[in-house]
Amino acid sequence: MPARNDIEAATSREDVNDTLPSEEQALLPSHHHPQDDFAESHKARSPTFAKSCYQRSFTAAHVTAAFVLGALACVVGQYAICGAACFGGSTTSGASIVHEAAKVAVAPPWVGSTVVHNFPPTKPTNAFPSMFPTNVGYPGATPTGAEPAVIATAPVYPTHPGQCSHQLIPPASLEGESSDVKHDHGKAKKPFNLLKSWGNLSPWYSVGQGTFGLDTSPERPDKCVVTGLHFLHRHGARYPTAWADYGGPANFGTKLHKAPETWNASGPLEFLNSWTYKLGEELLTPFGRQQLYDLGISARMKYGFLLQNFTEKNTIPVFRTESQDRMLASAMNFAIGFFGYPFDKQYQQLITIEAKSFNNTLAPYSTCSNANQGEKASRGLWYIQRWADIYLKNAKERLQKYFHGLELSTEDVYTMQQMCPYETVALGYSKFCELFTEEEWEGFNYGLDLQFWYGSAFGSPVARIQGIGYIQELVSRLTHTRITEHRTSTNSTITDSPVYFPLNESLYVDATHEVVVLNIITALNLTNFAASGPLPHTHIPPNRSFRVSELAPFATNVQFQLLECSDIPTGPQIRIIINDGVVPLTGIKGCPQQKDGMCSVDAFVKAQKETIEDADWDWECHGDWEVPAGNEWETISGTPPRKKSG
Repeated sequence: MPARNDIEAATSREDVNDTLPSEEQALLPSHHHPQDDFAESHKARSPTFAKSCYQRSFTAAHVTAAFVLGALACVVGQYAICGAACFGGSTTSGASIVHEAAKVAVAPPWVGSTVVHNFPPTKPTNAFPSMFPTNVGYPGATPTGAEPAVIATAPVYPTHPGQCSHQLIPPASLEGESSDVKHDHGKAKKPFNLLKSWGNLSPWYSVGQGTFGLDTSPERPDKCVVTGLHFLHRHGARYPTAWADYGGPANFGTKLHKAPETWNASGPLEFLNSWTYKLGEELLTPFGRQQLYDLGISARMKYGFLLQNFTEKNTIPVFRTESQDRMLASAMNFAIGFFGYPFDKQYQQLITIEAKSFNNTLAPYSTCSNANQGEKASRGLWYIQRWADIYLKNAKERLQKYFHGLELSTEDVYTMQQMCPYETVALGYSKFCELFTEEEWEGFNYGLDLQFWYGSAFGSPVARIQGIGYIQELVSRLTHTRITEHRTSTNSTITDSPVYFPLNESLYVDATHEVVVLNIITALNLTNFAASGPLPHTHIPPNRSFRVSELAPFATNVQFQLLECSDIPTGPQIRIIINDGVVPLTGIKGCPQQKDGMCSVDAFVKAQKETIEDADWDWECHGDWEVPAGNEWETISGTPPRKKSG
């Protein structure tokens, strides 16, 4: 997701040192080393975790005992020097002495500063690439076999839990809450799962049959064969980006580091007394790399048989991504999963440029000026500010009790919530997750729904127009005809070229950002997601239809599945599957209410052509129109006010 549109990301930290200066290192305890910071945030939470590779020789009990003894020693020494006068002449119990000592103590000067582990070294002294070739011959037996075809042959569809082999560790205090089914207004509600409560910062997961309103699964319907796939996905988990409308993890580190001598934290916030900011900026995290690798394997296992069409035509696929580092890295990791190593000569990777003034359907905001104006593109800010004041009121009061000398704002508390998913997907575990209740996490999740509904989806006046370019490309591929009119974000250099933009292929893979995925969902007119909108900022509506964690998490993916069915006389069929949930297409003109979510390609294309014709790039992206902040003006179609005739 681009920096200018990333509503949940961090600001840059130019005022904070990249590494701890030597004089600040000297202030650390003598036993301190970089691993200790990590171990402190990963203390034993269960018998299983106690056996993990992150276990350290010291324990929480040792640290606590050392602190208590040290505090008592300071008090005793002070009493020996000046007697009871030091304590105002009053007698104080040992427990309260320790509590008062904790209040007086201040954080070390390096608290909140940025920690960076620069790997690999710029010029390693032992690097001799010529002595370590990547291929020495002697490969052994290499005959290949048939391609996997789970989508075509298996009786069930493989689902994805989202946690990726339990690489991410939620806090024990919330794990137990995910096991019991909750109820909302007498209706069964999904069990709470912290990793699925982070909006666009959640790891992608299979949403489950019936989530989007159709009681069907993604496997091939009876009497149908899968003939093609258009696969759209987001990049994997990343560090925060360089800009935020509201919150921003780096801002919190900056606030703590600005004057550490003035504050101290206790109780559940005591870890902040030695906490440092360990997040980078925008790059994929190791977990993010794994997500895309797993996604590539998953796609190959389901749809590998489609590659046979390329062999028959003596061609190879062309996949698309963008020039941003996390986008390119996502595409490469997907390719390693899909094709295996080495993937040379198995496909071609088109890298489109994401930068101002470059037409790019996977980054349409680059040439849509209204998408860069806050009052039009960031309408969610008004809503999240007001919602945060409501759902974080108790959390702010609760946490402030443990912060001495530093006043917390609601935005600070929201940022502390942001730290939880960002640290978890980057470091594996975050102490910040423990600070909030299930109800507050549900409030956070809904806050991101507000941000994206009003910033990138059906409630945004610039959502549909940004998705139109990709719709043009999809129609071009489905009809095997070139785009003849470039009046949106399409790039003629790409789409006019049979090399860059081949037609008549059975498999396409495109990588983009979550905002663009939501733009495309809006432009497609998938109205079932807009059924509960506009979204209120005063409460969470029950059974809401729009959830960002289901539609646009890290590594979200959309399958446009093409089928031929012997019992359907209307010709080739298309259906849309988002994170393994089949989407009803009834909002698309001409598409029937079909039990498996299918619509004839002809009807689908006809409706999309009408949408393309109705879109006005000049007005919607560059027109001089205004909309007031907040709920004085609403849209549920992702469009701005109509241009006045004449």
